[in-house]
Amino acid sequence: MGIKRYIATQDSSITDAFKENLLTRATSSNMGASDSLEVFSLYGQSTTTSLEKSRILVQFPIDTIISDRDTGNIPGVGSVNFFVKLSNAPHPNSLPRNFTLSAQAVSRSWTEGIGLDMEDYLDVGAVNWASASVNTPWNTPGGDYHASPTYTQYFDNGYEDLQLNITSLVEEWIAGTKGNNGIGIMLDSTQETGSTSFYTKKFFARGSQFFYKRPWIEAQFDSSKKDDRRSFYLSSSLAPAEDNLNTIFLYNRFRGKLVNIPAVGTGSIFVSLYSGSTVPLGNPLTLHKDLTVVTGGFVSTGIYSASLAINTSFDYVFDVWHNNAGIQFTTGSKITIVDPVDESDPSIPNYVLNITNLKSSYSTLEKARLNLFVRNKDWQPTIYTVATNTAEGVSVEDAYFSIFRVTDNYNVISYGTGSQNHTRLSLDRNGNYFDLHMNLLEPGYTYGIKFLFKNSLDYFEQKEVFKFRVD
Repeated sequence: MGIKRYIATQDSSITDAFKENLLTRATSSNMGASDSLEVFSLYGQSTTTSLEKSRILVQFPIDTIISDRDTGNIPGVGSVNFFVKLSNAPHPNSLPRNFTLSAQAVSRSWTEGIGLDMEDYLDVGAVNWASASVNTPWNTPGGDYHASPTYTQYFDNGYEDLQLNITSLVEEWIAGTKGNNGIGIMLDSTQETGSTSFYTKKFFARGSQFFYKRPWIEAQFDSSKKDDRRSFYLSSSLAPAEDNLNTIFLYNRFRGKLVNIPAVGTGSIFVSLYSGSTVPLGNPLTLHKDLTVVTGGFVSTGIYSASLAINTSFDYVFDVWHNNAGIQFTTGSKITIVDPVDESDPSIPNYVLNITNLKSSYSTLEKARLNLFVRNKDWQPTIYTVATNTAEGVSVEDAYFSIFRVTDNYNVISYGTGSQNHTRLSLDRNGNYFDLHMNLLEPGYTYGIKFLFKNSLDYFEQKEVFKFRVD
């Protein structure tokens, strides 16, 4: 799955608000251990022109993100988006509407502190409005920030979550062109210093008891691998050139583990197609651009892929993987050729789904690969399939999953459609599958999995729900 979440490592509110006496400002107060974070501007409380402000500082574990990129757990620049999310914290006080929050990179290191008091501002020390840490004042009261990049979000009703695409900033942190001091969140400058009060917007802090409400950065990327081995289409002049390409994969497993082919490593590999009903026969078939060989490449450890197109009268072909000297490495399973003319029915198919290897419970330490079996609801068995009691499965080109908590229907992982496709299922010769990191889920609860299939331009949610528990 194309999701990684990184919980904040530091967070705090800082304020220059007046204390209860409306004479002394709380510029030295620390709220680093509070379970909520607060943004506001308050006009005219002490005098007719007095102004009080509160801002939020949040820092994230960029070293962990760098490590995940180095190990291939998240892709490189341009193939992943990073979103920062802060969850709304309901409270009994007034809630502003029609305001804009701004987020900027903090330009100086700071220390979170252990202060808790957000009412009387009695806890002093560490980060506060005046200082980044003990004995280290900000250059500018209220924090030091880079001028760019700046991100904004408009709040209509006031109770919305904050969610910003901060990819450009995270990439700067990863590259080291900006120091990782987190972000500062504050009201838009015109609202923060204006004569209208915006009191008060709160978010849950990293110390919150609510697992899914803590501030995080979420990496979203398309991790799906679409092996067209089960839906290998004939080339057609009616389709764009890129739609005529079929992508196939080679999974090189040795003793149950994916390993690189020694003679290939992370370099190029070559593929040819041969006719045959049980084994490849004859000479390599002619592919697009009158080629008989196409060049494939390294995907990840032990996995290689190649894209090719063909127009042939054969019903079946075999893929043979080799080097440019003609030495064969392996032959793939039989590929059934599909004529796109035979799939011209515009009706929406009905499916029956099953996760064939779903367990009743998982540990948070597990990374499960879940296999989705899909068949047409109106499947009519042949004599052979009746004899073997085996239904004919189909592959779904664009399938997505979502996860919800059963007790309250809380949406833990939404369908990742759109530009990122971060919950899209993969395809191999056995059908659809996806990986699920159980550490994304709070233990002690039962969860449900739902699926969304795309047909042309429309999405259709499937009726089946598959439940499991995380302990």
